[in-house]
Amino acid sequence: MATTTPPTRRERYAHQEIEQKWRDAWDEAQLYELDPDGAGPKWYAVTMYPYPSGDLHIGHWYAMTPSDTAARYKRMRGYNVLFPMGFDAFGLPAENAAIKRGIHPYTWTMANIDNMRRQMQTMGTMFNWEQSVVTCTPAYYKWNQWFFLKFMESGLAYKKEAAVWWCPVDQTVLANEQVVDGRCERCGTVVYQQQMSQWFFRITQYAEELLRYDGVEWPERVRTMQRNWIGRSEGARVTFKTEAGDAIEVFTTRPDTLWGATFMVLAPEHPLVAKLTIDAQRVAIDAYIEQARRETEIERQSTEKEKTGVFTGGFAINPVNGEQVQVWIADYVLMTYGTGAIMAVPAHDERDFEFAQKFGLPIIPVIENPNTEARSGDEYVFHHEYGTMINSGELTGTPGDVAVERTIAWLEERGVGTGEVIYRLRDWSISRQRYWGTPIPIIYCDDCGIVPVPEEDLPVVLPENAQFTPTGKSPLLENAAFLNVRCPRCDGPGRRETDTMDCFVDSSWYWYRYLSPDYADGPFDQTMKKWLPVDQYTGGIEHAILHLLYARFFTKAMRDMGLIDFDEPFLRLFNQGIILGEDSEKMSKSRGNVIDPDDLVFEMGTDTIRLFLMFLGPWDQGGPWNSRGISGPQRFLERAYTVVGETADNAAEERDDEATRNLRRLTHATIGGVTKDIEAFGFNTAIAKLMEFVNELMKGKDTPIAQTTAWREATESVALMLAPFTPHLAEELWHRLGKPFSIHNQSWPAWDEELAAAETIEVAVQVNGKVRDRVSLPAEVSETDALTAARASAKVQEYLTDKQVVKEIYVPGRLISFVVR
Repeated sequence: MATTTPPTRRERYAHQEIEQKWRDAWDEAQLYELDPDGAGPKWYAVTMYPYPSGDLHIGHWYAMTPSDTAARYKRMRGYNVLFPMGFDAFGLPAENAAIKRGIHPYTWTMANIDNMRRQMQTMGTMFNWEQSVVTCTPAYYKWNQWFFLKFMESGLAYKKEAAVWWCPVDQTVLANEQVVDGRCERCGTVVYQQQMSQWFFRITQYAEELLRYDGVEWPERVRTMQRNWIGRSEGARVTFKTEAGDAIEVFTTRPDTLWGATFMVLAPEHPLVAKLTIDAQRVAIDAYIEQARRETEIERQSTEKEKTGVFTGGFAINPVNGEQVQVWIADYVLMTYGTGAIMAVPAHDERDFEFAQKFGLPIIPVIENPNTEARSGDEYVFHHEYGTMINSGELTGTPGDVAVERTIAWLEERGVGTGEVIYRLRDWSISRQRYWGTPIPIIYCDDCGIVPVPEEDLPVVLPENAQFTPTGKSPLLENAAFLNVRCPRCDGPGRRETDTMDCFVDSSWYWYRYLSPDYADGPFDQTMKKWLPVDQYTGGIEHAILHLLYARFFTKAMRDMGLIDFDEPFLRLFNQGIILGEDSEKMSKSRGNVIDPDDLVFEMGTDTIRLFLMFLGPWDQGGPWNSRGISGPQRFLERAYTVVGETADNAAEERDDEATRNLRRLTHATIGGVTKDIEAFGFNTAIAKLMEFVNELMKGKDTPIAQTTAWREATESVALMLAPFTPHLAEELWHRLGKPFSIHNQSWPAWDEELAAAETIEVAVQVNGKVRDRVSLPAEVSETDALTAARASAKVQEYLTDKQVVKEIYVPGRLISFVVR
C-alpha cells in the first residue's frame, strides 16, 4: 500500500509563458485548419462577425469565448467543426474617420482588422482564419454586386421614389444613424425628409414565408419580434371617392365598422393632399407637412404624443352609406404602412376617438356595446371589441363572429372593396449616399436608360483616390474617372450610379462566403455545400430584426435562384446577453466604465478572463463586470494547475475500496453534469461543477487516493473538461500528464451513468413541517422502505409516539414528511 505523499511546494502558474507557448504550438501545427474531408459529421458554427472599430472590448470577449467553448466541445465530441471569423468592414465610422483623420477608409479599416485579429488570437479561439472574409475587399463585394444583378433579373431589385433624410447644409442624404435628435450628426443642422429615387430589394415577396420557422430552433422572443415587424393583417381594401372623383384607398382590419367612419385621415405625404386642400387651408396644411417632415416614424406613432392634424377642407364619400366625410391630414398616419390613408371610426378605435374628441368630429357607434354604462351623460365611451353590428344598413344585426367575413362579401358584391392581406413589412431600401460601401452596379445612359453592369465587368471597384471633405458629400459624386463610362449596350456616354449598398447587404450572406473566400467563379464553391446550413449561430438580440430577417430573405432568394436547397440560414440561434460595466450601466468611454481586456490578459491570463465571463451567470442574461469576482476563477485555475500538475507523475495502482469507488462516482457524475450543461449553453453551471470537483481533488492530492488509477482518470478528466473553457491551461495539464499533443485533438471524456449514480442518498425527515432528522438510504429505495427507515429513526420516533399519523409524504430522493395530531 502506498504511503501518504508529503505536501509539495506549489509551482507558480505562469500564465503568460504557458499561453504564448501553446498558441505558438497551435499555429505551427495548423491545429485548427479545416479539413473538408475530415472524419465525423459536419458542424458549422458561426458567431456574428464584428465591425473593425480598432480594439476588441470585453463585449467581444463575452460574445466570442463562449461560442469558442461550444465549438471546441463539438470538436471533442467527434464533429468536423468549421468555426470561421471575419469582419463587417464597410460602414459610416470608417468614412467619418477618413474625414476626421485625413486617412483613407481602407487604410483605417485594414489596420484595425490586423489589430483585432491579433487580439482574437490572444483570446485562444479556434477560428478557422483561412476561411476568413473582409467585406470591404473587391473579392467579397463583387458578389454583393452579382447578387444585385441576379435580384434585378428575378424582379427582386428595383428603383422608386422614397422618403429620405436630407441635410440642407451638407446637401446630402443621411442614413438613420446619422440623424441625432432630428439634426445632422456632422454639422448639427435640423434635417427633414424628402422624396428621392432609391434602390430597393423586394423582401415583401417573402413576407408570408418569413412568418414561418419550420425546422429551426430559434428563441421565441426573436420569432415574436420578427412577426411583429412583418405585421401580417387580414382585412379589406376599400375605395372612397373624393368630390372630384379621385380614389382614396384604405385598408382596414375592421370593415364591419365602415358605417361608423365619420372622417378620413391622410398621411401628410399622400399625393392627394395638395389636390384636396382648399385655398383657405393651404398655409396651415403646408406648415403641418413641413413639421411632419422633421419627425421620425417612431416619433409620429408614439402613443404618448398628443394627436395633431389639419382639415384639408376637402371631402370624400363613404362607399357603404353615401355619407360625406371630412378629409384631414395627421402625422400618425404613414405612407410606409397600408395605403397612407385611413378611415376613422372614433366609436371603435381609441386613436380615432381621441382625435375626434379633440377636433369635435362625429362619433357614431356601429357595434353593439354590451356595457350599459357606455354613455355617461353626453360623453361616449368608445368600444373596440367585435360584436353585433348596429346602424349598419342591411348588415345591421350581423353577429360579431361573422361580421368581418360578411362585410367583405358585401363590399365585393358591390365592387367597392375586396378582401386582402397586407404586411407592415416594407421593401428594403439599400441605397446609401456614401462612399464606403459596395458600389451599385448600374450605369445610366440617356438612350438606354438604366443599364446593369455586365457580370464579366464585375467588380465595380471603389476608386482609391477618394477625396473626403467636411461637407460629408460622397467622393463618388466628384470622381470623374469613376462616374464617366461607356454604356455597355450602345457604347454611348454613360454615368455610374453613385449610391452604394446598405452594409446589411454584406452581412446577409457572409457565412456562405466563409466556405470558399477566394473562390472566383461564384459567391461560394458548390463543392462546399455539405457544410450548409449553419448548425449554430450566436449573437446579440439587437440583431433580431434587421440582420436576421435580411439573412433569412437572402437565403430564400438564393434557394429560388438554385444556389442552395434549404429554406433557413441558421438551424439553431442563441442570443447572448450584454456585459455591463461595474456600475451596471452599458459600457462606454463617456461613462468611464469600459474594461480593457488586453490589460487583464497581461495581469491574469486569457484563460482566467474566458472562465470568468462564462461564470458570471447565464449567457443569455449577461450581467455587470465585477473586478473582485474575477479572483475566484483565477484561484480555481491555480488549484487545477496544482492538483493535476503535482500528481501527474504519481503511480497509478488499481484499487477497489470505498474511497476509490467514491472518486470514480464523483468523476463520472461531474463529466455527465458538465456535458449536459455545455449542451444547453449552461456554461456557468458547468464551471461550478468543475470547481466543486477540483476542490474535492485538492482534499485528496496528498493522500493515498492520489496514487490510484481512479485518481489518474480524475485528473485526466479535469484536463479534458477544461479544454473547451481554458484551452491553454488544459493543453499544459495534458502535457504534464505525459499525453500526446494536442488535447484539442482528443475525445470528450466518456461517463458511465451507473458509476455516476449515488450509492446512497441523504433524505430529510419532517414531522408537521419541521425537520427532525436526516436518514441515509439506498439510491433506488422504494417508498415503503423509505418510510420504514424514517419511522425507525430514534429522533423521529420521539415525535410519532402516542400520535396519530394522518398523512405520509415521500418525495423521492429529497423528503419524507409525516403529518400527525
